[in-house]
Amino acid sequence: MSFPEVRLRRLRQSPAVRDLVRETSLQPRQLVLPMFVREGLSEPVAIGSMPGVAQHSLDSLRAAAVEAAEAGVGGVMLFGVPAVRDARGSGADDPHGILNVAAEALAAEVGDALVVQTDLCLDEFTDHGHCGVLTGDGSVDNDATLERYTSMALAQARAGSQLLGLSGMMDGQVAVIRAALDAEGFTQTLILAYAAKYASAFYGPFREAVDSQLTGDRRTYQLDPGNRREGVHEAIVDEAEGADIVMVKPAMAFLDVLREVRDTVSIPVWAYQVSGEYAMIEAAAANGWIDRRAAILESLLSIRRAGADAVLTYWATEAARWLRA
Repeated sequence: MSFPEVRLRRLRQSPAVRDLVRETSLQPRQLVLPMFVREGLSEPVAIGSMPGVAQHSLDSLRAAAVEAAEAGVGGVMLFGVPAVRDARGSGADDPHGILNVAAEALAAEVGDALVVQTDLCLDEFTDHGHCGVLTGDGSVDNDATLERYTSMALAQARAGSQLLGLSGMMDGQVAVIRAALDAEGFTQTLILAYAAKYASAFYGPFREAVDSQLTGDRRTYQLDPGNRREGVHEAIVDEAEGADIVMVKPAMAFLDVLREVRDTVSIPVWAYQVSGEYAMIEAAAANGWIDRRAAILESLLSIRRAGADAVLTYWATEAARWLRA
């Protein structure tokens, strides 16, 4: 009888050994919780396509942020849903607008316990649902949009946001916002650049969450799902323009891009486990087809293994509690 000369299974023989040699870990501090706050609410409203996720009132937002901090979550990313929209997204840089009011509230409530972050994009605030200012022919005007983004950035920084999530995919957005922040003295405000953000079918439930007004698509500024090199190029440019962190979005469908971006840039790389990825696992678990907890943790670990230093996930608080138990 012949025997194996190399016995690789020795490293899998017990939980203790497997823990000792595990290459990738998942910790609560590596998770960021995206949160939706809607103007005019007195109670949270459930989002039908995202079981367990809600549009928050200011009070319920504070409570959920405290729970996230107590669980050890590293940060929260805020998305505002205004009561009134217009073509310029005027509510986005209004100091009394819902996103800036929420940022100020959370900075006071949990700003010492986790990183308060705000989405910097116009799509939630425009009546056409695009991420920028439109020209007469309906296309997105890159440079006019940068002027609006700059105003948004300053409003969010003044409200107490510690990290700005530049998700609009406009050319030059990192450079112009970094310069504006520095000129106003906000030299410590972090920039997270959504570098490799793809035009994806997995954003569907998010559109319900923010009551999106979009008709058409965003393919003239978000990336073609077939392009890996282009996503890496975007990350290189954003790093050169002064981004502190770059993002790959969605996460699970673009793990190859995530790995290559991680191998290319020298700054932290995050990934966003988007609403559709969340909804698929929740739906399969609700039907009894998969083990919910195991699938959630495996999905997060896979994103970390592909190279993400942190993961935006709607399971952040729940997963953090599991990891600390």
